[in-house]
Amino acid sequence: MLNIVLLEPEIPANTGNIGRTCVATGSRLHLIEPLGFDISEKAVRRAGMDYWKEIDLSVYKSYEEFLAKNPGARPYMATTKGRKLYTEVSFEQDAYLMFGKESAGIPEELLMQDKERCIRIPMLEKIRSLNLSNSVAIVTYEALRQNGFAHMQMQGELHRHSWSMVDGE
Repeated sequence: MLNIVLLEPEIPANTGNIGRTCVATGSRLHLIEPLGFDISEKAVRRAGMDYWKEIDLSVYKSYEEFLAKNPGARPYMATTKGRKLYTEVSFEQDAYLMFGKESAGIPEELLMQDKERCIRIPMLEKIRSLNLSNSVAIVTYEALRQNGFAHMQMQGELHRHSWSMVDGE
C-alpha cells in the first residue's frame, strides 16, 4: 500500500481531491498538522466528501510524531528543488510520497536530511509549481505503474448501448 504524506496542507479542496485519489488507489493518507482547515465529520459532510469515511487516514501533530509512528519511513519528497525526476527512482510498493504545503512546499531543512530522496516533476522554468493534488496524482500513479498497478482494476467494460449515439447507430 502506498503512503501519501501531506505536510501542513492548507487548502481543503486539494486535500479532498487527494483523499479521493487515495480511496481510488488504495493508498493511505497521512496528514501532518497544522492543517489549514477542519476535517471534522461535520465539515467533511458539509463539503460533500462522502468518500472521506473510506480513507485510510492518520493525522499527526508534527513531522517528528509521523516518523515515530512510522518507523523506517523514508519519504520521497516532492519538491521543485529536487535533482531527480520522479520517473528516475524505483518506488517500493509501500513507499511514502511526501508533499509540502501549497504556499511553501517542504522546508529546506527536511530536504537536506535526505537529498537523494528529493524528486521533482519537470515543468517549464517560468512556472513556480503545479497544483498539489495534481502533483500527488502524477507521482502516485507512477509509483503504482512501477509496481504493476497491484490489486487495481485494469480493464473497463463497454456497453454497446452507451456508444450508439457516438457511432451513429
